[in-house]
Amino acid sequence: QVQLVESGGGLVQPGGSLRLSCAASGSIFSNSIMGWYRQAPGKQRELVARISSGGRIAYADSVKGRFTISRDNAKNTVYLQMNSLKPEDTAVYYCNLIFVREYWGQGTQVTVSS
Repeated sequence: QVQLVESGGGLVQPGGSLRLSCAASGSIFSNSIMGWYRQAPGKQRELVARISSGGRIAYADSVKGRFTISRDNAKNTVYLQMNSLKPEDTAVYYCNLIFVREYWGQGTQVTVSS
């Protein structure tokens, strides 16, 4: 059973930065596709960024140039560096792992507000 634990969310002012972390249990991390999704109130969950086991990366257009996804296979951890945050980035951010099936973390709240 894979468990994903996110951390790093919080309240930040517009233009600020946060770094989210997601630690995965188990031994499949290095062979998995890792992603960050977010869900704002009243909206559908959407993909923010994804990184393959080989390091191929994709971003949502809304975060390109501001967010950076990375992974450390030695630590079974994926990161999301978020810079130049905007109020519209406010959402619950979820970590996602795909290996045969999908796994989700519990989510971490990110609030961008002055």
